[in-house]
Amino acid sequence: MTVELAPFPPLNRGELTTLQVNLGYRCNQSCSHCHVNAGPTRTEMLADELIDLIPEVLQRQGIQCLDLTGGAPELHPSFRRLVQQVRATGAKVIDRCNLTILSEPGQEDLARFLAHHSVSVVASLPCYSKDNVDQQRGDGVFERSLDGLRQLNALGYGRGDDNRSLDLVYNPLGPTLPPPQAALEADYKRELADLGVRFDRLLTLANMPIQRFARQLERNGELESYQVRLQDAHNPDNLQAVMCRNLFSVDWTGQCFDCDFNQQLGLACQGPIRHLRDLLNPDLTIAGSAIRTEQHCFGCTAGAGSSCGGALQASSS
Repeated sequence: MTVELAPFPPLNRGELTTLQVNLGYRCNQSCSHCHVNAGPTRTEMLADELIDLIPEVLQRQGIQCLDLTGGAPELHPSFRRLVQQVRATGAKVIDRCNLTILSEPGQEDLARFLAHHSVSVVASLPCYSKDNVDQQRGDGVFERSLDGLRQLNALGYGRGDDNRSLDLVYNPLGPTLPPPQAALEADYKRELADLGVRFDRLLTLANMPIQRFARQLERNGELESYQVRLQDAHNPDNLQAVMCRNLFSVDWTGQCFDCDFNQQLGLACQGPIRHLRDLLNPDLTIAGSAIRTEQHCFGCTAGAGSSCGGALQASSS
């Protein structure tokens, strides 16, 4: 029997603090949960003429954080140039790194580059178990991830230094909500310490029922039940802290979206901000504008909440 799903509550923007830019879908991995369908054969990349606009947009809007995603953002030919330009303005740069990129041919000096420019690293590691990681990300990924973490540790990452912060990202293997973040972080730190690895924080994310993961759920007959699970776990207290209230997500064509998930579903912003170029206008009224929401948004408000910065409620984690 088909279950009628409830609409997601309306949301409005707060202060714009972060510009999240997807530099392209090329990646050295093809993960089963990847909501952007990234992989080695993807060729889409942000044009250099748009790359050149990013530092100016940050300054005109007073945005203090650039969050770089992909694919593997480091595979964009202008990744390093962009990082250097943005760090020269004093803005923070986050690199959402899959760790195995640090051992790809031609990227042997990447970890040193990130450390030299004080880039914050948010690294994907869906479990501290080899079998679970390799099941989700491919054979050998766990060991290569550990090698990447050790490279970063040797350069001062994972020691509580804000200039070299290293956070790990956990997401469940299947259609379940993440466990409490604080308890799981303690487990990660204990298990990885035994492997000679340290990090600063663990960020727990729910898997969004879109793209590759949604198709997997549908094949298994679990898509509807997972959507219901997210809706039933909705916590209205999370609405004020969801990431879309404080960021714009930019795709590889320069189009603007309310979040990375809306980007992958082609759900464009409804307000005056439609393209990266629109953000060059410092007189735009952004706070208070409506955010476009759909059923998948329950993935961000279920339980302790889920965002690019991990769980939204520390007390529930």
